[in-house]
Amino acid sequence: MTPHLRAAARPDVAAAIAGRLLRHAAPDLPETSGPGRETPRYTVDWAGPVGADLPDERAVQAACGLMQVHGRATGGPLPLAVDYASVVAGVLAAQGVTALRVARARGLDLREVRTSVAQGALLAIGQYLAAETARDNSGPPEPDSPPPSTAGADALPAGGLATLETSDDARVEVETLDPLAWREFWARLGVAPALAGRGWLPFQQRFATAVCPLPDELHRAARRRTLAELRAAAHRTGISLLTVGSDPAPAVRPAAWCLTPGPAPFPRARRHQHTAVPGPRPAVPLSGAVLPLTGLRVVESTRRVQGPLAGHVLRMLGAEVVRIEPLGGDPMRWLPPLAGDCSARFSALNAGKPVVEADLTTAPGRAMVRALAAAADVFLHNWAPGKAARLGLDASDLLPDHPALVYAWASGFGDAFGDRPPPLGTDYLAQVHSGLAAAVRPADQPPAPSLMTLTDVLGGLVCAQGVLAALAAREATGRGSRVDSSLVSAAALVPRSAHRPRWTALDRPLRTADGHLYLGPEARACPETVLRLLDGAGPMATEHLAARFSRRTTEEWTVRLAEAGLTATPVLTDLTALARAPAFRAAVAPPDPSTGHARPYAPWEFA
Repeated sequence: MTPHLRAAARPDVAAAIAGRLLRHAAPDLPETSGPGRETPRYTVDWAGPVGADLPDERAVQAACGLMQVHGRATGGPLPLAVDYASVVAGVLAAQGVTALRVARARGLDLREVRTSVAQGALLAIGQYLAAETARDNSGPPEPDSPPPSTAGADALPAGGLATLETSDDARVEVETLDPLAWREFWARLGVAPALAGRGWLPFQQRFATAVCPLPDELHRAARRRTLAELRAAAHRTGISLLTVGSDPAPAVRPAAWCLTPGPAPFPRARRHQHTAVPGPRPAVPLSGAVLPLTGLRVVESTRRVQGPLAGHVLRMLGAEVVRIEPLGGDPMRWLPPLAGDCSARFSALNAGKPVVEADLTTAPGRAMVRALAAAADVFLHNWAPGKAARLGLDASDLLPDHPALVYAWASGFGDAFGDRPPPLGTDYLAQVHSGLAAAVRPADQPPAPSLMTLTDVLGGLVCAQGVLAALAAREATGRGSRVDSSLVSAAALVPRSAHRPRWTALDRPLRTADGHLYLGPEARACPETVLRLLDGAGPMATEHLAARFSRRTTEEWTVRLAEAGLTATPVLTDLTALARAPAFRAAVAPPDPSTGHARPYAPWEFA
């Protein structure tokens, strides 16, 4: 049996992020001092309900699947070089506290919330977990994880990433959702249409699979051209293109969200039965409620990840969330792999949301949206810039008649580009523009976005936190508001050093006889302590030391290290194991008849 070690380190990054977000929300939140108005308490630890010793961020990434998903495109499990799971957990903690403020103002006796870095990590890989545990394995299988490379930049397989290199040594990320534009872009680079077409499917599926095996011919075609030539081809075909820099610092540092109060409420507006705050509809009785947002209604018109995840978070906090979808339903519902008759990835973010179909290009469809918004507490969308105004469904159109409404827009870039047209507001371009594409990889690897949708997930969480802050403010003022957040504003939350870190072989997952192992912080910092565990081994380079781990199993090494007082975490390389492992029983729900796939439980415990 593996000796049991208890981690003593605290998740300081998570606490710092939670504090930062709560301070950002403070000017808009109701006063909480005075008798019976104690400040809600929160606790963040590493493991939460996960039955494992997780001493730091890297251990969480190893145990909960982040290393597996992030490393798919580059040859095997690999850590994110930033404290991503801790940032997610910090946002979750801020959400829990702000939701408690809303609940207490509405008469619900909840006082504290707990979450963990592990629960943040599991939420972040929820779509990948759903896809790999779906009962109906239609569509292409998820990629396996070959052994990780301990070499540097020259060993990175270009085929797994979408990042292109030019003849003058620039690295660029391109984006389009239009297959005709894709084909024309490559035609201008001298690539035959049939060959360009072979790259379209993996390019589009990279959001779902976290890999992008483009044909080598496309990479070679890009390398024959200069950056100026690629930019010209992108400009002429409507493709978004950004250069990938090596500076991890954010290009901009926007606030996580911007809250703009709406007009003063109508004098005779209906008022909340507990707080006398005007509301757009009568409050649902709170007797027996156990979640902070019980009785509130959210209407969302969203697609892909960022917007649906924001609604998913609000639903897990107790709100009723109604989706507006185009006639015939959101096309993402049928993308493989399916769980029953619905896409597993779509279900992971949208299960349990009633659907109203509406054609927003028609007057009746837009009237239906207005009617739904009039009966809601929150209206949420992630439409392209300018679409809301063209439809007559912007905040300035809805708030005057419904002054208690919280109107939330989750965008890609917000106002980061000023008066210039922004690129497509997708995850990977946001990683590039924010510097995160450089920050997530060590110095010996070329900068490139993680193909795990880091900013989509974090952007959805930040949007939801902005909504919660607006709801809490409404409890004090009776006024709704507009909440603006973006992928870039979410990415700016991720702390990173001025320079990309330099890793040794011990900073990467070690190949064992039957899997991978990630050393704990003490062992990584002091290789000599590990060296003493190698029978008869003299001084050696860390690369050679790492290679010796292949002589024993993961369990054998875990025991030996633990006996020496060192922690190490087996690296999860099969996400389906999360639904079976006893250690995750309280954190991950196994597939059930209603969803057909595994899913993380809600990441908060309220009391």
